[in-house]
Amino acid sequence: MSEVIILGIIVAAVLLFFNRVWIKNRFFPDQQKNYTIDDQFNSDKREREKEIDRLLSKMGNNGISDLSAKERKRLDELSKM
Repeated sequence: MSEVIILGIIVAAVLLFFNRVWIKNRFFPDQQKNYTIDDQFNSDKREREKEIDRLLSKMGNNGISDLSAKERKRLDELSKM
């Protein structure tokens, strides 16, 4: 009788393992799926602003010479958006 219980536990564990993605999606849906276009736009805007702030703070007192060429190009791109 105990062998049947152990076998049942093993079968249940295997089934749960192979269906873990379905279980995750069913009971814990992705929250980003419910975003509206406005929410996505605002989120992207906040990310751009954070990056601009990071680059500007890096410039500090010495000016644009503190930035690498890649960072200057990125700051140019972000300022045009």
